Amino acid sequence: MNKPIMARATAVWLVDNTTLTFKQIADFCGMHELEVQGIADGDVGGGVKGFDPIANNQLDPGEIERGQADPLYRLKLKYNAAAVGEDKRRGPRYTPLSKRQDRPNAILWLVKFHPELSDGAIGKLVGTTKPTIQSIRERTHWNIQSMTPIDPVALGLCRQSELDAAVQAAARKKAAEGSVMSDDERRKLVSTETSLGMSADEPKMPDALTGLEVFGADEKEASPADFSDADSFFNLPAGGADDEDEDDDHRR
Repeated sequence: MNKPIMARATAVWLVDNTTLTFKQIADFCGMHELEVQGIADGDVGGGVKGFDPIANNQLDPGEIERGQADPLYRLKLKYNAAAVGEDKRRGPRYTPLSKRQDRPNAILWLVKFHPELSDGAIGKLVGTTKPTIQSIRERTHWNIQSMTPIDPVALGLCRQSELDAAVQAAARKKAAEGSVMSDDERRKLVSTETSLGMSADEPKMPDALTGLEVFGADEKEASPADFSDADSFFNLPAGGADDEDEDDDHRR
């Protein structure tokens, strides 16, 4: 933990019970200095009851004494062995009740647009079970006809960084296995160099220059005519040049 629990209530208590500077309190509570000043002026935190960090084992009294004696001193949060690693989420993701009805739509979106994701990866992203994911993959879910694919990030079920990390992990796994998936998955996971290096019997997306060399060669063989002079370029009828020479001789 980098800041105390109930940071604003702790800041209220420190403002009311110590002579620490606003900056010291702000640094310790993870707040802006102007916000602490607003607490002191009564503009911020109205109705918030102060939370004693000493009584709640978050701050040693000696830290406050050092801070009051030296305005440049930064308070240090009391070490709590039980809080080590607390920021890291453990176990399945908790989904609020108000959003649980949206999970099937999010699963359908992930299955449709990111089929490379495993059931375990999808379960970690939206907090669901493998049987539910499998039923949606096989379209045997009881409400499959009424479901609409919706981005789980837009629903607030996961962060975009988490989704990107899961997709990249799936890409690395597929690359390590050396397998190539469907066309949609290939566009997401397989690079252009890898796609162009496939065997001839495997389908791959055409390159912008594919076939131009053959087309140019055939065209050159089929049309060997030289179009460097203006007469051939404008397709003048045969004898047109001779007629013009006769007109010139007559005018002479």
